[in-house]
Amino acid sequence: MTEVRKSYFIGLLFPALVAGGSLLSLQVASGSAVLPAAATEHWTADNGNCTYSNPLFYEEFEDPDVIRVGDDYYLAGTTMHMNPAVQLMHSKDLVNWELAGYCADRLDFGPAYRLEGGNIYGRGIWAPCIRYHQGVFYVFSNVNGAGLQVFRSRSINGPWERNQLPGRHDLSVLFDDDLNKIFIISGGRAPYPIEELAPDLKSFVPDARHELVVPSGQRMGEGHHLYKVSGKYVDISAIPGGAVDQMVAVGESIDGPWKVTRMVQGESLGVTAATPLSAQPNDRGLWLHQGGMVNTPSGEWWSIIMSDHGSAGRMVSLVPITWDDGFPLIGLPGNLRKAPNTWVKPNTGFTQEPKPAFIHDDNFDSGKLNPLWQWNHVPDDSKWSLTEKSGALRLHSLPAADFFNARNSLCQRPPGPESIMTVELDTKGMIAGDTAGLGLLSTPYAWIGVVKSAAGKTLQMYVSPNMRRRFGRRESAVPDPANAPTVSPDNPPGHLWLRVHCNFDTDRAVFSWSQDGTEFTPLGDPFTTTFQLRTFQGVRPALFHFNTSGQSGGYADFDNYVVEEPRARGIERAIPVGKTIVLTSGADGSFLCAEPQNMSLVNVPTDARASAASDTHFQVIDLGKGRVALKAANGRFVSAAADKVALKDLAGGMPGDAESFQWVNLMRGDTMLMSLVNHRYLATKPNEPGPVTVSATGPTPARKGGACFKWKTVE
Repeated sequence: MTEVRKSYFIGLLFPALVAGGSLLSLQVASGSAVLPAAATEHWTADNGNCTYSNPLFYEEFEDPDVIRVGDDYYLAGTTMHMNPAVQLMHSKDLVNWELAGYCADRLDFGPAYRLEGGNIYGRGIWAPCIRYHQGVFYVFSNVNGAGLQVFRSRSINGPWERNQLPGRHDLSVLFDDDLNKIFIISGGRAPYPIEELAPDLKSFVPDARHELVVPSGQRMGEGHHLYKVSGKYVDISAIPGGAVDQMVAVGESIDGPWKVTRMVQGESLGVTAATPLSAQPNDRGLWLHQGGMVNTPSGEWWSIIMSDHGSAGRMVSLVPITWDDGFPLIGLPGNLRKAPNTWVKPNTGFTQEPKPAFIHDDNFDSGKLNPLWQWNHVPDDSKWSLTEKSGALRLHSLPAADFFNARNSLCQRPPGPESIMTVELDTKGMIAGDTAGLGLLSTPYAWIGVVKSAAGKTLQMYVSPNMRRRFGRRESAVPDPANAPTVSPDNPPGHLWLRVHCNFDTDRAVFSWSQDGTEFTPLGDPFTTTFQLRTFQGVRPALFHFNTSGQSGGYADFDNYVVEEPRARGIERAIPVGKTIVLTSGADGSFLCAEPQNMSLVNVPTDARASAASDTHFQVIDLGKGRVALKAANGRFVSAAADKVALKDLAGGMPGDAESFQWVNLMRGDTMLMSLVNHRYLATKPNEPGPVTVSATGPTPARKGGACFKWKTVE
C-alpha cells in the first residue's frame, strides 16, 4: 500500500473504529475459523463456525422474495432501471448464495428506457414475486407505467418467456392447489384487493374479487408476500418508510376474517438513519421491513428481509421466525419481533464452506462481462465491445449533456462497509467533446475522468448540483460556478488509472488517479454520498463515456476493474476464544466487573485502574457455534437466570445454557452477548453503575443503549 493511498485509507477508516480513545476492536483473536481466501477478501455472511452474520450481502439487494424448491432456495430482487433486469440468486443453505441470472436481458418499453428524450430513474422493476408451480418458475413484477410482467421458465437460469398484464402495485401471487385457483394480492391501502388469475396467467378471471379487510384499528402496508400455511392464508406487508415495521395478517379463508399483528417491531440491527459518527442516542434508526419467508425441510422458518443502509442502499438480512399464537413472528422465543445480527445457520441438511456471493473484479479477458455489471438503462449494443480491443472494454461515446444522461454507462453495486474501485483507462481514441471515466451514479452524482477538447485533454473531478425527484424527464444539472469541476494541474497521460474509495460508515468518497497504478493522487474534495428517492438506489460506481457536442464521438478503453474490500472480514468479527479480555460499555465506557461480595456482575465507572483490576478480567471459553462462556478471575462463570446475572461456581462442571452466550458481532467493533436462556442481551444502564441484566432486546441504532460492548485482550 503506497503512502498516499495508506493515508487516505486511514483517514476514512479511523473515525469509524475509534472508541473511547483506543482501537478496542483491533485485536488478533485466536480460535477464528479458517476460511477460504475468497471469503476473507470479499464480504461473506458465513462465519465458518456454523453461524452467520448480517447483512446477508453487504451491498444493495432490494425487495427480496424467497422460495424453496425441494432442497434449493431462490431469491429475487428489484433492479429498477438497470439492465439486465430482475436479479435471481440460488442457495442450498440460505446463507451462501450465488447469482443464477436475470429474467430479462433488456427492459425496453420505449425511448425513456433507453435514455432517449427521458429516463426511468427509480422506476422499472419493482418488488418481484418469485414462485414455482408444476415444474415452472414464475417471476411477477410490475413495471411502473408499462404493466405487470409475468416471466416463466423451467430453469432458474432461463431462458425466460414473458407476457404482460395490467399493472398491479407491489403484488404477490399464490398458487392455491387446494382450490385450484391462482390468487394475486396488490396495492398499498386497505381494503387490499385479491384477484384471481387465469390458469395461463395471461388474464384476470372476471368478477372473481376478494379482499383483505383489516380489522378496525389495525393496518397493513405494501410489498405483499402471500402464502398458505397449514390451511390458513398468510399475507406479509411492510408499512412504507424507513423507520417502519412489517405486518402480518392471517386469514381463515381468502375472504377472511383476517387477524393482524406486527411481525417485526423497531428492529434496526444497530443501523442508524444518520452516518454512524453522527448518530444520537435517541436515533430511531432504519428498521427491518419488507421481505418474504420460507421454510426448510427440517421445519424451521426464516425470513429474508430488507432495511436501509444509507448511501450504500437497501440490504437484506436473514432472520429466524417463531410461530406464536398462529402468527409467524420474526425473532426467537423470549425475544419475539426482534432479530439477532449473528445466529446459528439454518438447518437445511446441506453443508458447504463459506463463499462470497459477489466478486466484482473484471479484467475483460473472458469475452463476456462479469454478470454483476448492469447497464444504466438499455444500452446501445453497437457502441460497446469486448472484441475491438482484446482484453478491454471499449465504450464509444454517445451524445449526452452530462453523466446522468449518458447511455452505455456500465454500473455495479459497491460493497460495504468500505470499498475501493480502481480501473485502467486508455484515452487515445477520444475526440473533442468526449468525457470518459469512473463515476458514482446518484443525485447528486460525481465522477473523475478525462475531458477532451479542441485544446487537448484535462483530468477533472466533478460533483453535480442536486436534482429534485422528477420521473420521466430528461434532466441535466444547471451549471453553477459552485459546482465547477476540479481540474488537475497535471496533463493526464494517455494511459492512466482512476479510483474511487467509498466509506459507507462516513458517507464519504475520495476520487484519485495514478500514472502507474501504484501511487494515487486525490483530486477534488471528498464527495458526500447519499441515499435518495430520485434513483431510489444507493450510489453506483460506473464506467462511462459520453460526448457533449450532440454527436457520437470517439472511443475509450477500460481494463482491469478491481474492487478491494478492506473490511470484508473485519477483525471485529473474530471471537477472542481462550483469551482474557476486558469489556467496556459502548454507551459510557464503564467496565464489566465481577462483584465478589454478592457474586454478581456489575458495571463500574471508567477508571484507568479498572482495566488492570482482576475483577474486570474474563476468560472467553469456546463452546462452539460462536457461543462462549465468560469465566471471572475468581473461577466463577457469568450465569443468566430470567433477566438477572450472577457469578456461578460450576464445581468443575461444564457451562450450561445459563452460562452460554452467543457472541454477536456488529460492524465497527461493537459486540453483544446473547443469553441462550431468553435470547436477550447482557446490558448495563448507561451512566448508572450497578447490576448487569440480560434484558436488552437488541442494539439501539446508535449503539448507546448499554447492550453493545468493546473488548480488548489483557496482555
